[in-house]
Amino acid sequence: MNAPASARTLIPRATLRLQFHRDFTFDDALAQIDYFAGLGISHLYASPVFTARSGSTHGYDVVDPTRINPELGGEDGLRRLVQALHERRMGLIVDIVPNHMALGEQNPWWRDVLLWGQHSRYASWFDIEWQGADPALHGKVLLPVLGKPYGELLRAGEIKLELDAGRLYVICPGNRLPLAPEDYVDLLGAADSGSSRLQEAVGAFRRVLEAAVQEERQSCAVHAWRVLEQVAADPAVHAAIVAGLEKFSALTPEGASALHELLERQHYRLCDWRNAGDEINWRRFFEIGDLIGMRVEQDDVFEAMHALLFRLVGEGIIDGVRLDHIDGLAEPAAYVQRLRQRLEALTQGAPVYIVAEKILGAEENLPTDWGIDGTTGYDFMDQAAAVLHDDDGVALLDAVWKEYRTDPDGFDYLVHSTRRLLLERNFASEFNALTSALHALARSAVSTRDLSLMAIRRCLRELLVYFPVYRTYGIRAGCNARDAFVIRATAARVRELLAKSDQAALEAIVALLADPPQPGMQDERHAQLHWRALTRFQQLTPPLTAKSTEDTAFYRYGRLLSRNEVGSEPDQLGISVEDFHRHVMRRQQDFPLAMLATATHDHKRGEDARMRLAVLSEIPAHWQSTLQRWRALNQTARVQMPIDAVDELMLYQTLIGAWPLEQSGEANLLERVSAWQQKALREAKRRSDWNAPDPDYEGQCDGFLRRILRADADNAFLPALRHFVQEVAAAGVLNSLGQTVLRLTVPGVPDLYQGCDLWDFSLVDPDNRRPVDYALRQRLMQTGRTAPLTLEDWRSGACKQQVIRTLLHFRSGREELFTTGEYVPLAVTGELADKLIAFARRSGGLTIIILVSRHAARLIVSGHTAQTLHAATPLIPPERWGDTAVQLPQGGPAGEWQSVLSGSEGAVREQRIVVADVLRTLPVDVLVLSG
Repeated sequence: MNAPASARTLIPRATLRLQFHRDFTFDDALAQIDYFAGLGISHLYASPVFTARSGSTHGYDVVDPTRINPELGGEDGLRRLVQALHERRMGLIVDIVPNHMALGEQNPWWRDVLLWGQHSRYASWFDIEWQGADPALHGKVLLPVLGKPYGELLRAGEIKLELDAGRLYVICPGNRLPLAPEDYVDLLGAADSGSSRLQEAVGAFRRVLEAAVQEERQSCAVHAWRVLEQVAADPAVHAAIVAGLEKFSALTPEGASALHELLERQHYRLCDWRNAGDEINWRRFFEIGDLIGMRVEQDDVFEAMHALLFRLVGEGIIDGVRLDHIDGLAEPAAYVQRLRQRLEALTQGAPVYIVAEKILGAEENLPTDWGIDGTTGYDFMDQAAAVLHDDDGVALLDAVWKEYRTDPDGFDYLVHSTRRLLLERNFASEFNALTSALHALARSAVSTRDLSLMAIRRCLRELLVYFPVYRTYGIRAGCNARDAFVIRATAARVRELLAKSDQAALEAIVALLADPPQPGMQDERHAQLHWRALTRFQQLTPPLTAKSTEDTAFYRYGRLLSRNEVGSEPDQLGISVEDFHRHVMRRQQDFPLAMLATATHDHKRGEDARMRLAVLSEIPAHWQSTLQRWRALNQTARVQMPIDAVDELMLYQTLIGAWPLEQSGEANLLERVSAWQQKALREAKRRSDWNAPDPDYEGQCDGFLRRILRADADNAFLPALRHFVQEVAAAGVLNSLGQTVLRLTVPGVPDLYQGCDLWDFSLVDPDNRRPVDYALRQRLMQTGRTAPLTLEDWRSGACKQQVIRTLLHFRSGREELFTTGEYVPLAVTGELADKLIAFARRSGGLTIIILVSRHAARLIVSGHTAQTLHAATPLIPPERWGDTAVQLPQGGPAGEWQSVLSGSEGAVREQRIVVADVLRTLPVDVLVLSG
């Protein structure tokens, strides 16, 4: 059924990210396969396809990695899709989740842990602290699943017992939890029945208690459950058991006491979900209380979590993988190296594409020795956006922001303050576990035995607050020189923030983290304590950094929201063309096959919404005056529905970015922005919070939004908003086309997020995962196959689709040119030299030139009258380029050029290309040189 690897490419030329769920299945993708092929895609890049929690809209809450998700179509559906891909010489990359799994009854491994506790064969698979500092949790897992305090639910009778199919369960709102088999004897003994059959079941469960080893206990339990199911089929016996369970009803004092004692004997401890941050004794994914960390570094866990993946790779179904949250793993490098070795053994040495979701800090580079092909593209997304923002707008945008903000300092202050907040609340338990691990390590050596727990807490808090990268990658032998430097440099920064009495403790902590295990202390216990402490540190910094930055500070910092994006540094407005070239060449040197993305399922706003907002960096004075006018227009609404200045500023930017190009697209915008606003308020944690929402303030903000967007004749703001969007729309589209061409021509593998083949003005999830209108896209593609590429209908997005299709097909058969082919930055001279990004790609005698316009807002439209708005197009008028020219590289063909996008032709003049000769009808172009 499957085409051999030689008949298709295992390394992708271009990927298309699809979000699978029960409303968009493998068969739904199969129906669009010809459209994807027509675009020029080589590989579908699927969200997780292994079995996730029922109803999952994203797939990252995996409950069973041994089966393909039946809601997506199961393995048969996957095979149908892959067969169709192979028939078109295409392939499949899948997103896998090695870091965590979802809890709940649908997870068979987790069910076993709840049944058997530390005796479960899976007890060590999950990252659980079975013997932590809290005696109440020794031998138990904390289950923060209750919507109210435990005592309140118990008294109200909302925790009950239930018999179903031979099994006894604890029922509490939204959850059904298994009872330990060792409690069945007492529970069934409470039934007032003379049935010999029931006594047979009781006897079967006594044998569970008498069994000497776990395997025998489990075998006896399976038999006992079968017996109980059979005898309970007798209505009289069933009624007697149910009546016996009533003795554990919390509606009576005796029953409540009996039920409480029973629950206290279980291998889990129920609690209010709000307690998770303070008390949880297992590693979570970020701060999500129903996603548990896995110890995939263990051989048995690694094999079990990847068994299906290995089989499907071996059968040629899957060509590559995207690794979710690689920073959550204990040993990322060892994991990737092991994974690649196994996968390439299955493909008989053929290369397997492996990329990782990894966010890089400023000037941080992905390690080159992991055996990975690169990141999933957040670094490129940041750099492509930054070079299209105008850094000259910094001073005035800062001044505007100062008029609205309440914090005394800039973005760094926001990050540091939110990290302190999260360490105290959301990650208090993880922080406690880390400090306890370091304290135990310190106690294990004579030289550090006096290092107190509280001193560790004070010093470690500052290290975590100011840590500059997502994590270090120390191994059991210790940190490498780079990671040790990061830890020591951070310590040097925070030293003066600590009391002098704590500075010696800081140095000791740094040595424990940055240095190898102490010489002379190479016993197994010390090595284990050292590795445990270092692992705890390295697994806490990523979620703390992500939650404090992307999911808190991004929603508090409102200077320009287009720079508040995953992988970006919001306080860095723009970068120079030279810096952009430097980043590109570094990536090509180390990771020529890295993924290039400008939109993802995690982005805060759509790629074209960001490009429209980038225009504000070019016209900061006009933006400032517009804001003043809007606030005056909405003064009455603000009095009636008080919204603070920061939230108002961020709302205006969101409306600008998300506003559709045609009025017909406004139908559902209000509800989309309303949902965004509630999420933004809760993520910011300034006036509301997910843990403690403020419905009054949220209601005020929603009321303000609805009032300013009302379609009444007396609402002057709505037409003013529409007018401003039209003012900046053409410049935003010019930026978008530039961003698209950069993604398709710089070294790497371009990724297209679903729906982004047309304009994408989406907001943060779930808005960016809305259904895609493929019928519209197919119609536009059919028209584009015969019509020339023009900007006449630029508002429809057809020009973006045509650029993508044309360049992806041009890439076909020229993979080396676009990955390892030489990347040559080109000098630009003349009147508008700073308005152009120019570079060459060379390989095997072929040279192409890429030209991308930028910072064109003031050049597209002069003045802001209604007459000029609709005449504007996303193009710098050719005459405005004047003498601007691109100097071609020496040694290449220099006779003629031909446009890949428009088909136009021209001559090279004295080793130079005159920009006005090329960018006459489009703001971007790709030229093929011939001699």
